[in-house]
Amino acid sequence: MTTFRMQRINKQIQRDISLLLSLRVQNEIAKQAIITDVDCSRDLEQAKVYFTTLDPSMTEDVGRALASVAGLLRSGLAKSLTVRQVPVLSFVPDRSEQYGRSMDALLDSLKVDPSAHGDEGYDEDEESEVCDGE
Repeated sequence: MTTFRMQRINKQIQRDISLLLSLRVQNEIAKQAIITDVDCSRDLEQAKVYFTTLDPSMTEDVGRALASVAGLLRSGLAKSLTVRQVPVLSFVPDRSEQYGRSMDALLDSLKVDPSAHGDEGYDEDEESEVCDGE
């Protein structure tokens, strides 16, 4: 379970990285990243930075670009965070949106068309008669 302090640090790192990407980073490919979440280790040595992009085909390129500017981002974090040790950043593509879309597609495929099973003659009165008879 993540403590309140860790949640606060994770959100602060997420905000700061997003701000640094928009203001200080000059790599146009890295700027395409949308930082969705940060997960720091308890000792603040490592931080997984989850990102997504508007164009899913650019995910690998953006990941490499983020890795190339990780030092700049880390030094920017050192100036804004009030922790003794700034974590080493590793960038991980956030697949939750893609997973959600696949689950939606799966659920949509399970939806049954009532007319396909001959249920067009369904009558609510018949159901109430069955219920009343019991």
